[in-house]
Amino acid sequence: MAAPAPVHPVDEVPPVRSLAAFGLQHVLAMYAGAVAVPLIVGGAMKLSAADLAYLITADLLICGVATLIQCVGFWRFGVRLPIMQGCTFAAVSPMVLIGTTGGGLPAIYGSVIVAGLAIALLAPVFGRLLRFFPPLVTGTVILIIGVSLLPVAGNWAAGGVGAKDFGEPKNLALAGFVLAVVVGVQRFAPPFLSRIAVLIGIAVGLAVAVPFGFTDFGGVGDADWLGISTPFHFGAPAFRASAIVSMLVVALVTMTETTGDLLAVGELTGRRVGPRALADGLRADGLSTVLGGVFNTFPYTAFAQNVGLVGMTRVRSRWVVAAAGGILVLLGLLPKLGAVVAAVPAPVLGGAGLVMFGTVAASGLRTLAEVGFEGNHNLTVVAVSVAVGVLPVGVPTVYEKFPDWFQTVMNSGISAGCLTAIVLNLLFNHLPGRPGSREDGAAAPEAPAVSA
Repeated sequence: MAAPAPVHPVDEVPPVRSLAAFGLQHVLAMYAGAVAVPLIVGGAMKLSAADLAYLITADLLICGVATLIQCVGFWRFGVRLPIMQGCTFAAVSPMVLIGTTGGGLPAIYGSVIVAGLAIALLAPVFGRLLRFFPPLVTGTVILIIGVSLLPVAGNWAAGGVGAKDFGEPKNLALAGFVLAVVVGVQRFAPPFLSRIAVLIGIAVGLAVAVPFGFTDFGGVGDADWLGISTPFHFGAPAFRASAIVSMLVVALVTMTETTGDLLAVGELTGRRVGPRALADGLRADGLSTVLGGVFNTFPYTAFAQNVGLVGMTRVRSRWVVAAAGGILVLLGLLPKLGAVVAAVPAPVLGGAGLVMFGTVAASGLRTLAEVGFEGNHNLTVVAVSVAVGVLPVGVPTVYEKFPDWFQTVMNSGISAGCLTAIVLNLLFNHLPGRPGSREDGAAAPEAPAVSA
């Protein structure tokens, strides 16, 4: 009898105990970012505490559903890789503008639904553009993703943006302690424990944080046991032309960011993303965004925070992230559980985030190691792209005098750097008459699609 075909690590199903531990680790890594968008948008619109809580539980529920669609997949929806889904920050400014200038939440949700449909329709077009993402471009984009996320970890380590004790030495000391625990577990613990180093670091950090007054669980008692998000809770969606145009620009930005994230995870897991798989992943983004507009939340995209966790733990199973999606669904249906997770203080997340996001940047450097830099202009492509990508991260107000559509595109370091890398690669390695390394910088041959 023929031996059974080996199972790719992406498709392996770990034991239930491992699924739960690895999945919870992914949830903790992205929770703060997941709830940030509804908090920012709802706060800007001066919503009541009850409405804010409703937005958060709806967001967690659809985060989980979107993650399951992306990881498990059905028909032509889902890239079937370990990808966590969450609300995109690229949509925050346009949504605040729409919500505070008379349109309210119905106008936001109308534009989100249209944007989701547009993403699903444009997904095959983006899939055909994959040949413009050779290692020169993908390595640069992965590097930019990691570098642009580091300030997020830095803000967490300092206490969280807006915290009264932001930057206090005690916050940074707690973050440093968590960082040391994560590194120590990775270096000295048995293989299984080293793979949940981030979860152990967060658990140990939380155990230290509680007696020192960094957090309390008072909000757990006030939270409801059951919360169900119903369609169009805030009224029927309103379809306003100006709001739709703004959200369509956001859709193009998120598609660019998602493309970079999917290619990064494909590199980390050893299952490179082909044109068909990329289109399936983007189509899942579109469906999730439509669900967001229906169930009172916002546009969804691949969460870069969790890309680093895949690379750091070397756990490549998509079923681990699917388990994380299931946990998010529970958090969305059981607000009391969500309140427990929300009690993890920002410095604890910051210590873990420094390792995870640094891992993403290092993975980009590893991909760039495949690229030749002698006798061509590839170094210029990387240098300029990283500079453009990091600029809005280091100077957040650099584009504040520009039109809103320009800010939407360029204020995201990931999309700005990605677009720059694509354009410069075309300029130096594709246009005739330009000397360059056709082997390393030109369009890469299409990779085989990920099998369903």
